[in-house]
Amino acid sequence: MELVNTVSRTESAYLFEEAKHYFPGGVNSPVRAFKSVSGPPLFIKEGEGCRITDEDNNSYIDFCCSWGPLILGHNNDQIREFVVETISKGTSFGTPNRLGNELGKLIVNNNKYIEKIRFVSSGTEAVMSAIRLARGVTGKSKVIKFDGCYHGHVDSLLVKAGSGLATFGVSTSAGIPESFAKETIVLPLDHPQILDETLEKYHKDIACIIVEPIPANNGLLLQNRSFLECLRLKCHKYGVLLIFDEVISGFRVGFEGAAGYYNIQPDIITYGKIIGGGMPVGAYGASKEIMGHIAPDGPVYQAGTLSANPVAMSAGFAALQQLLEDGFYESMAAKTKNFVQSIQSHCDANSYPVNIVQIGSIFWIAFAKKRILRADQIDPQGMEKFKILHHELLQRGVYLGPSGYEVGFVSAAHSPEDLNEAATHIKAAMDVVFD
Repeated sequence: MELVNTVSRTESAYLFEEAKHYFPGGVNSPVRAFKSVSGPPLFIKEGEGCRITDEDNNSYIDFCCSWGPLILGHNNDQIREFVVETISKGTSFGTPNRLGNELGKLIVNNNKYIEKIRFVSSGTEAVMSAIRLARGVTGKSKVIKFDGCYHGHVDSLLVKAGSGLATFGVSTSAGIPESFAKETIVLPLDHPQILDETLEKYHKDIACIIVEPIPANNGLLLQNRSFLECLRLKCHKYGVLLIFDEVISGFRVGFEGAAGYYNIQPDIITYGKIIGGGMPVGAYGASKEIMGHIAPDGPVYQAGTLSANPVAMSAGFAALQQLLEDGFYESMAAKTKNFVQSIQSHCDANSYPVNIVQIGSIFWIAFAKKRILRADQIDPQGMEKFKILHHELLQRGVYLGPSGYEVGFVSAAHSPEDLNEAATHIKAAMDVVFD
């Protein structure tokens, strides 16, 4: 099918060609290059509420939301005003600051699953630090991760499964020594028997299991609660720490994230995205005992020049205060459900093989009718359909992340009218996909 542009991307195309002179592939993060979809990537110049505007002055209803952090939408008044006020006093001091205390207190006092927290500057850094902490606490080196879960570009976690069901990892990027990858055991999601067999065989060497409790980096692979409970029980049985990577789910499905949603206590939790209110912030937290191993209290070293800088702390504080308002998460989940059901009903009425998965304010368009729990159940042919869908939506003023494996996000700034408008456009785009 030939994809026809009716919306100009002339200025974005020019800027992309210019960017190729300065940055690998013309981008500073790979998926931004639009390799999985059509045309040059959009260069966005401003955002307001639920809409973004590109350099060609095209406006889009945005469901990428900067890949998840903007749960309150673009250019939120309270965040902007507090950031501007903070910047007027300086941007970074390399010292403790009151705003760090305030954000730390706000989080710990409203999250029963952690007792102490350490701020860093990204979700990847949070995960890297959590893995080091787990190894330091246990004195063991190996890590279990799950195929289909992504934990940032940490060397030992940027791996895939080798041959067989339970395998030592194989690196998925050049520059990662195989010896690093072999410290990671990759298991399939939703397979308690293989988990138990692996722990029985290797538990004396395994420091931790890391999992996205809501896997949302390779589709939205919602797990049965029983599998997450199984992880908790097996970790306790075999003396292995359980890490919940909540870089996406933290503060998204509830203030206490997936730990609170499922009421499961992990040993360590990592955060990113929403915690920074649109600024670069990550964090990891645990019990006082486990966090006591972190320097300067303990022997596990971790540091960062810009960690907990006042500007980032002010953005995070202004954002998270708003999330604690009564009914915030219930309202978000309800309007996302209505939005998804409207599109799903249209697909069902036309017998389109589409299943829109949703939890809280996260959704994912899967081009399959069956429930998908593991990455190997995703049909790659569906990505060709997504390419058409993405293109058609750009022509209609709706922006999704430029990959069919990525999830979508609804923000507090998406009004019912915005969502109805977007749903109408998505239905029309689906008709083109299946024409």
